Amino acid sequence: MKKVGIVICNYNKADCVVECIQCILESRFRDFDLYVVDNASTDRSVEIIRERYPQVSLLVNEENRGGSGGFNRGLREAYAKGYPYLMCVDNDAMLDENAVGSLYDFLEKHPEVGMAGSKIYHTEAPDRIQQFGQNIDFTYFCTEVPHLNQIEDGSMPDYLYVDSVAACSLMIRRSTIDRIGFMPEENFLYWDDTEWCHKCNLAGMKVASVGTSKALHAMGAKRESVNTFPTYYAWRNWISFFAKYTPEDRYEQMAQAFLSLIFQIAYEGLHTGMQAKIRTVTMACDDALHGVTGRAGENRIFPLDYPQTPMRELFAMSDVFFIESNGHDWLAEEIQQKAEQLGYQIRWTEQEEDGVPVISLCQSIFAQEDLSLQKIYFDLEYCILRTEEDALHVINYQYSKRLYLFAQTPVFVQKLLELKGQRHREKGFDKYPQTDYSKR
Repeated sequence: MKKVGIVICNYNKADCVVECIQCILESRFRDFDLYVVDNASTDRSVEIIRERYPQVSLLVNEENRGGSGGFNRGLREAYAKGYPYLMCVDNDAMLDENAVGSLYDFLEKHPEVGMAGSKIYHTEAPDRIQQFGQNIDFTYFCTEVPHLNQIEDGSMPDYLYVDSVAACSLMIRRSTIDRIGFMPEENFLYWDDTEWCHKCNLAGMKVASVGTSKALHAMGAKRESVNTFPTYYAWRNWISFFAKYTPEDRYEQMAQAFLSLIFQIAYEGLHTGMQAKIRTVTMACDDALHGVTGRAGENRIFPLDYPQTPMRELFAMSDVFFIESNGHDWLAEEIQQKAEQLGYQIRWTEQEEDGVPVISLCQSIFAQEDLSLQKIYFDLEYCILRTEEDALHVINYQYSKRLYLFAQTPVFVQKLLELKGQRHREKGFDKYPQTDYSKR
């Protein structure tokens, strides 16, 4: 019997999964068997894997069961074989030759640790940290990544005890699964690894991110490119997680934190005319507060909408502009590319010139105090402050937010209480003790 059963979950990433498999097969640590679970791919992933890697155990789902469902199919198969350690690897992760062995050695030497994850670097910037574990913030209801985007300079600790690690390269003890179960499958996608690790901590075992275990991972999966698919799952499961694990005396604080973000997205969507995101976020929030899990239902995911009128009106003002990037160089490049795509021949000056309109890039136009309209403000969500009507939107932002929070907070809190009661009735919520987050 080998020591580790490694599971890769794949969906329509034939090229990536081949690289992932090859990286694992080239590991210095050899005491493992490799399983690939395919989530009903339509891109010939199954045929390619069977042809190139007959030594890999390939499990094919008849339907897409999501990341957690896919992983669990392989984890249960490997668990039944009796491996003392199991490991999850994303199909777009590329593991260093020492990654698997380092996690195994660490868990062997640290019996207090229930699961451990690799130190993850950006595929697009291999010298920068994508995740060195993450910590769960029950004050601001988010997660924080230690050393995020820092350049690897050798000064970071060898390992960190953290609240969670990413399932893109995660090893877990068999005995940990005996105590907390397999990956939470109801999420379908996103936050399942965070909750799994949180359960590990609540059960009295530590979670570690191991610096000597290195992997590259792309972050494109959560970016909207065609529709709001990633937005729905990220938001629904984000709210669901904190609804499940936040103490009742913090419900109002939680409600205001999420409602503030939802209001911001709604107000920005109203200003730009981009409505798909707010429709999805609103439905995701409603589903989370009603305990809806699994695959997204109807009228939850929408094609992305990019109204062109505000951009056209901006570029029609002049055939020459100066962009004041204020550290947002990537956005300056996007604006220039957008002008070209829309057919405008714009000359972009390298410094301010008399009579040349200035586009000043900022985090959010709704935080701007300068309403003189002497400059055109353009923010990260493509909101533009250019006209008197735009200025009125900025002026009304804070009051509208206060009104929204005043009206919606009691409703949000009431739904949290009802959801908590529902979970208690289902007799599954109190399996693990609650943490005293007031000491965090």
